[in-house]
Formats: sequence, structure tokens, C-alpha cells
Amino acid sequence: MTQTNRPLVLALSGASGMIYAQRTLKFLLHSNLPVDLVCSKGAYRVWRDEMGVSLPLDPVDQADFWRTLIQEGGGKLTCHSPTNVGASIASGSYRTRGMLVIPCSMSKVANLAHGISMDLVERAADVHIKEGRRVVVVPRETPFSIIHLRNLLLLAEAGVRVVPANPGWYHQPKTVEALVDFVISRALDQLDLDNELFERWQGEGLQQQTSSTRTILS
Repeated sequence: MTQTNRPLVLALSGASGMIYAQRTLKFLLHSNLPVDLVCSKGAYRVWRDEMGVSLPLDPVDQADFWRTLIQEGGGKLTCHSPTNVGASIASGSYRTRGMLVIPCSMSKVANLAHGISMDLVERAADVHIKEGRRVVVVPRETPFSIIHLRNLLLLAEAGVRVVPANPGWYHQPKTVEALVDFVISRALDQLDLDNELFERWQGEGLQQQTSSTRTILS
């Protein structure tokens, strides 16, 4: 399996901002990429509160749910139960291109920073860190306490890329989705996943998107 064919592990934790995860998955599958997806126990609760619908617990049913929700038939989507610590992504011998935790709660940040593996999200992240693979966390909290900042620093020192859910404005966003996509794009950049989810700064102005790029996540 080549690097480009390896799956990306996409993890959702119990932080506000489930739209980030939804649109990230849509982009990955639209780009025909293989994805291993796992939600923490807290993510199920936050998803229900923010989206008004429950995520199926069964991995097969959940995969069907995501496909229907985001209307993307591309890529390969494998969902995992958060309690299944024997899943493929729990082992360092399972080759991946990296892991993205979006959104990432401060509880998850703390556990990852201290090597605590209480569920599959934490175990998979711990495996990626020990294997020296790319790990990106998108924390969604405000304000950060000194405890949060220290834990984020520990992750950064371990090589984890920290991409706060702080959208930019220089691309002149007109919609909430444009703000969301800015954050997603910057997170995917850390995984060397090419994307044009927003108009990039070129020094003298913005890189003009093609019409196909602008409509990817519409």
C-alpha cells in the first residue's frame, strides 16, 4: 500500500463544532480518499445536541448514515466503535497517512498529552504519536485556561500539529461554511492533503479558485 492509498484516521471528540467534522468527511470522500472514522462517547452527545439527530452506534449503520447525510459515494469509509480497542487503528502495524481529531475537546487534549488511552480515539492517537506519524488536533474551546495551554504545549512538543478552530477573514468569507472550510483546509495542509477549500493568499492577492473547487462542498 502506497502512502497516498493509506487511510486517514478521522476522529470526532465531544467538543462543540461538529460541522467541522461533517464537512471534513465530505471533502475526504469527495476526494476519493479512504477514511477510518471513530467518534468518542462525548461526540455522540454533542452531535445530537448540535445537529438534532442521533448518530447510530453500530459502525455499519453509522457508515450508511454518513453517506446519506453528506451525499458522497466516493472513497472508502470504515467506521469504528469507540469501545473497540482491538480495531485496526489501535495497532501501530496498521499503516495510515495520519490522524485528524476534529473537533478536539480539552478532555481529549489532556488525555492525549499524558498518554492516557481510555477509548479508541485516544488509543489510535497514542499509536500515531509513538509511531511518529502525523497527528493534527483542532481544539474548539474558549478561553484556554493555563491547563489547556500546557497540555497543548505537551502535544506540540510531541510533534502533534495544533490547529485551533480560528478562521481567517482575508479570503472575504460570505457564509458560515466558508469560515468552516478555512479551518478544515489549514488542518488538511498539516497532513499534506492538497485542497483548495478557500482562496489562498499569494502576497498581492488571493489565488482564484476554479468553479469546480468552489462547488466541492456546496
